[in-house]
Amino acid sequence: MATTATRLHHTAYVTKDLEKTRGFYEDLLGLPLVATWCEADELFGAVRTYCHCFFGMPDGSALAFFQFANAEDQKLFDPDLTPSPFRHIALNVDRAVQEAVRDRLAAAGYTAPATYILEHGYCRSLYVEDPNGMLVELTADAPEALAHEVVQRKRDTARAELARWLAGDHHSNNTYR
Repeated sequence: MATTATRLHHTAYVTKDLEKTRGFYEDLLGLPLVATWCEADELFGAVRTYCHCFFGMPDGSALAFFQFANAEDQKLFDPDLTPSPFRHIALNVDRAVQEAVRDRLAAAGYTAPATYILEHGYCRSLYVEDPNGMLVELTADAPEALAHEVVQRKRDTARAELARWLAGDHHSNNTYR
């Protein structure tokens, strides 16, 4: 019996336009639409009618998006309420998939305001804004950062590094840059 979560089941967000969201995640990022649930539930003191779409990943996890039938419900849960580049989806990919997605975005003329690559050293990330203004990070880990001894060293020092940083020592510990 597992004593902790075994994998991500899904992560959910509100979308302004499910069809644009479907096109982005399915056609451009390559995540298939695996389920669409059309529902009405009593949520937060009112009956709310919504559509809930799931885009599947090979490990069985999914990205899920809600759109509400009622304009007032949609406004209440609007994704624009608290945008932040630090609130984003990060998907694990390899370099070939990352480059294929970049090429599909370019071929589709997808010119979201936030499409860029950032070399973190331990990984390379392609950032793109989805149709809802949410940032999606497609992360390709650097093979050397995945070596067992590196992963174990990071795990062994994680608490000490956090304590050091919280105590005011803010020097970088990223030796891959």
